[in-house]
Amino acid sequence: MTHSVRRRMSKARRESQSIELSSLAPGTRVMFLLKEKENTPALFTEMGELNNEEWRETARWVKFEEDVEQGGNRWSKPHVATLSLHSLFQLRSCIMNGHFMNDLAETDIPSIFNAVIENLEKSGDLPSENREELREILLRKHVHQYEQAKKNGAGGEKGGFLSTVRSISDIGKSFSHGKNLSKIEEKPEGPVTSQTAGAPSGSSNQLTLPTVESVPKDISSEESSKGNLHFLKKLPAGVEASNVLIGEVDFLTRHICCFIRLKNANQLGDLTEVPVPTRFIFLLLGPTGHGQQYREIGRAIATLMADEIFHDVAYGARDVDDLLDGIDEFLDQVTVLPPGEWDPNIRIEPPSKLPSQEKRKQIGQELLVEPSSHKHVKKVVEEEEIHSHGDDPALKRTGKLFGGLILDIKRKAPHFVSDFTDAFNLQCLASICFMYFGLLAPIVTFGGLLEEATHQRMAAMENLFGGALCGVIYHFFAGQPLTIVGSTGPVLVFETIVFDFCHRFGIVYLSFRFWVHVWTAVIIFLMVVTDASALVSFITRFTEESFATLIAVIFIYEAIMKLVKIKGQLDMINYSRDFVEGGFCSCVPPIGKPSVSPDHARLVIKSTGLPIAFNDTFIDYTAANLTDCRTIGGSFDGTTCFPLYDKLLMSILLTVGTFFLATTLKKMRNSCYFPSSVRQLLSDFAVMIAIASMTFVDIFVGVNTPKLNVPSTFRPTWEGRGWFIPPFDANEWWTAPLAILPALLACILIFMDQQITTVIVNRKENKLKKGCGYHLDLLVLSVSILMVGFLGLPIYVAATVLSINHINSLKVESECKAPGEVAQFVGVREQRVTGIVTFLIIGLSVLATNILGRIPMPVLYGVFLYMGISALGGIQLFDRTLLLFMPMKYQPDTIYIRHVPIRKIHLFTAFQIGCLALLWVIKSIKSTSILFPIMLVVMVAIRKMMEKAFTTTDLKYLDDPMPDFHLRKKEDAKRRQSEGEAVEIEFDNENQATIHAVKTEAHLHIPMASGNVIKIPLAAIQEPSHSINLTKEVNNSGMWKHITSVDSKNSLVRDVPASSDPTSSRDAPIEQPEDDDDPIMIKVIRPSPHTSTSNLTTENTPLLKDEEPPKTNPDEPKV
Repeated sequence: MTHSVRRRMSKARRESQSIELSSLAPGTRVMFLLKEKENTPALFTEMGELNNEEWRETARWVKFEEDVEQGGNRWSKPHVATLSLHSLFQLRSCIMNGHFMNDLAETDIPSIFNAVIENLEKSGDLPSENREELREILLRKHVHQYEQAKKNGAGGEKGGFLSTVRSISDIGKSFSHGKNLSKIEEKPEGPVTSQTAGAPSGSSNQLTLPTVESVPKDISSEESSKGNLHFLKKLPAGVEASNVLIGEVDFLTRHICCFIRLKNANQLGDLTEVPVPTRFIFLLLGPTGHGQQYREIGRAIATLMADEIFHDVAYGARDVDDLLDGIDEFLDQVTVLPPGEWDPNIRIEPPSKLPSQEKRKQIGQELLVEPSSHKHVKKVVEEEEIHSHGDDPALKRTGKLFGGLILDIKRKAPHFVSDFTDAFNLQCLASICFMYFGLLAPIVTFGGLLEEATHQRMAAMENLFGGALCGVIYHFFAGQPLTIVGSTGPVLVFETIVFDFCHRFGIVYLSFRFWVHVWTAVIIFLMVVTDASALVSFITRFTEESFATLIAVIFIYEAIMKLVKIKGQLDMINYSRDFVEGGFCSCVPPIGKPSVSPDHARLVIKSTGLPIAFNDTFIDYTAANLTDCRTIGGSFDGTTCFPLYDKLLMSILLTVGTFFLATTLKKMRNSCYFPSSVRQLLSDFAVMIAIASMTFVDIFVGVNTPKLNVPSTFRPTWEGRGWFIPPFDANEWWTAPLAILPALLACILIFMDQQITTVIVNRKENKLKKGCGYHLDLLVLSVSILMVGFLGLPIYVAATVLSINHINSLKVESECKAPGEVAQFVGVREQRVTGIVTFLIIGLSVLATNILGRIPMPVLYGVFLYMGISALGGIQLFDRTLLLFMPMKYQPDTIYIRHVPIRKIHLFTAFQIGCLALLWVIKSIKSTSILFPIMLVVMVAIRKMMEKAFTTTDLKYLDDPMPDFHLRKKEDAKRRQSEGEAVEIEFDNENQATIHAVKTEAHLHIPMASGNVIKIPLAAIQEPSHSINLTKEVNNSGMWKHITSVDSKNSLVRDVPASSDPTSSRDAPIEQPEDDDDPIMIKVIRPSPHTSTSNLTTENTPLLKDEEPPKTNPDEPKV
């Protein structure tokens, strides 16, 4: 393999050499230009056209284009700019043959335009006799659209009712952008008064109407000179301006074009609509008759300035060739729409999510890796390739005792203070209100089920106390405080099995349960010590989504079934439409399973003083009237028993109303109605507003619907127990070691329930930034389990649906939105306060029994329905299930549909639905429900066996990759791959030097004398390159030759000698500034895959070069 290397180095080290950059692709040349760039400010671009005696604003760009409508009284909707290829080529010609005034030091408009005129006159593009005419035109007044709208509103001709309506809709905007207003007030021009609010100076303390189209007639010109402050609120901080000026004049015979970049951005009077400093000015003037061409060229340069890559090129350009490289790179990325299949006059709506431009920035990046940032670049690439939480450092086994726990503490400790300070936000208050009612109803309901399962050993009071204690402790110390803990269905099943076991063998339940909790806490602590949480890496999206879907479906199912069960609570009266002789209706003992346990019925009779006889084995149900019969769990019998269905109908209306009201208000954030601050407030408090509204409706109607029953006194439900549980009570000593067996089952249940939920919370889609702590979560959980065992309280573990809804209630979207830009999800408010405060209020709920007792249970069933359906919204299994009923032409454009055959997608979905059905059956059957946590482990094994039916590519897009069981072998192979194989490369040059390179599986790493490392893909060396150089292709195109031809009727090129070659300046070597850190280019001659010497001559095309082999100069020095 023969290599020719050309380097750029400082003169202090060796003679300066030049590189033929024209041989590289435009994207690669742009990469070399931007490799040392710093963060550049955002740009606001405004285009003004010469109109009679003034420059009039006709379009503007932040990210999308806005045009002044033909009526001249309003801006168009923001839309994606559509450009013709001809206008881009004309712009390229203007830049190539025009003037690039780089880092101009002038700071005001007269000085800048004087420098422009001198430059034009010096180059011969402007005759001396036209100098003053051009100066007078350039210094004319700039009129902006918002000023014209104010004149129309003040004159009353075009203002009217519509302007007033728009003004009212903008009231909230002045308050929703208070941060931006405070930034404006700090500017030296003085405090913001009422320029856009339409009030006289000094009235800033009064409520005003911030408008764009109508203001009072007495507005002063001094105020209007400050610019459009209302639009300034929509621009990002630190924004700079780019002005495009185009026009037709009658004294020019050919066009003049200047691209000006100021050394320092300066405020240039009324040049820009908003009071921001101007950095760039693009000037294009020419003879009359080409106005439409000038307008399209202006739109082209303005669109380029709004492009993320060309924006950076404009800031870093050193000469015209760098600007042309930016244009060529833009042309290399454009998409062409067929002219006969769409209407160019149609405005394309902005996308809901802007695509990332990082891939454009990485073109050619593999040719140069700085030694100081080599590891950093490699790390970034690896992070982008991570597809599962299995590669999360928090789940790596450290090999040391407490190793994972120590790393969790180090990871979370720096954020502990911010976990409290970040909660000072109205959104957190809304989340507290939502989660309070979302937690209170399940806790009370679960307490009732526990009361029945454990014969009052634990009930609603114990559940409230346990929730307050465990919730506060967990959210104060946990590694992931966004996870909400709660009492889950599997825990209820476990408590039922343990109680039945104790009841059968005559063991005291609470004392035996104490030892079960002790052993459970010890085993979980040993898991923390040995980094057992690393096993979570085997839980992929397949298992996560199956479990999350099951819990969400349970929420929906239980909400509907509880609503249906209200039919068994209907009031009964003695009535018949037809006459029935001897008709009667009376209360009788319950038939089948009673709705109220006999013990609870006796407690109700005793507490309310009902005249009903009872003892330990008997209750006289016949003595109860029809009103009290339901209360003590009796049934009705008779020929004239008539049920009243008003309770059921009202309950259905309350449930459905709560669900739809909460869902509708939650979507208000992205609605077109009301100001943004009002929409955000309605969205954050959607569930709270729905609960309050439906509760008031229930109170107003007065139907006797089921109400929330909260304990009113802080004492144990069962009189035979206290708050502290004795370790043995009447049990034998052998019950303590016997408790190890159920403790092992409890550990599997708690570990899987806790960690699957935590994995779902920590998924990369949630964009969490403060890290996680799987080991720390288990440690806090083990402590809380020991405490609730000693106090006789239920176990609290991570609740999947509640945690998902907690995350959804704290999602944050981007605040500063350019016109047309849709708010993007940027992360979650990571803090501990919402969980702590929510569980504190739950513990204090016993003090608000009178208020909480008025909330109808059907309203809370509507909240359950909302939480279950909301949790399904972000689950891919639900989306793939809908594909089964969707014709192919209507299927969404998702990443897995693009890369995986639809048959494989349906097969994968069938596997998941089958596992989901199996989990449902096992959970629903009482005799098998104890196997539920074990089945979650079995699902991991099923997912591993599915690798036989699916390819690695299929599972890459449908699921997460599972870790290899042979971890040690895999790590050794990875280490050998990273170390690489040392090879020697001889250079065919004067010194016959030898370079020691390192060859890895995918790249060849060549160290250079300057300290840089060249990384060349082996695939590019071994296989012919099919890439093209767009710059040379453009120069050879017929359209470009037509545009650059002097005799073309549409030519915008100034007169040049006929012998000049328009492409010569692009093909000549570019002189580069001296820089020790400049890039290095290596040309690699590919070897022929054949042994024939005749083939060697046809396969010697250099890497990254065109098909034509380069011409070498024998006199050129080599390195």
